[in-house]
Amino acid sequence: MFIGEYLHNLDTKSRLTIPAKFRDELGNAPVLTKGLDNCLFLFPQEEWVKMVNRLKELPIGKADVRAFTRFFLSAAAEAELDKQGRINLPSNLKLHAGIEKEAMVVGVSNRIEIWEPAAWQKYMDSFSSSITEIAENLVDLGI
Repeated sequence: MFIGEYLHNLDTKSRLTIPAKFRDELGNAPVLTKGLDNCLFLFPQEEWVKMVNRLKELPIGKADVRAFTRFFLSAAAEAELDKQGRINLPSNLKLHAGIEKEAMVVGVSNRIEIWEPAAWQKYMDSFSSSITEIAENLVDLGI
């Protein structure tokens, strides 16, 4: 399980260091793609396959299904880790997330999210005062 948040700098070649504690679980051939809320999602191969299989089961006749599938899959790329535990962030994905020199690497259970640090802080601030209400609303989902 991925948990925690880590601030890292990108190098001049747009490589981002993945925290050491995430690397083993991330495994070989992780997949990087556009995420929701203007972040990036980084999935271990096994989780990526599960997500793609779920998308394949959705009815292609629905416009929302087609739109989300295109959004999610069209930008996806394998993100090989080099010997120093870095991945390359393609320019289209950096642009999507607004990432330039720094990135917040966030563990979110079965995936890693990569955020522009100020956007991450703004996102967290946007609901911090209502987190109790959010938690109460999740009771219906068994949380």
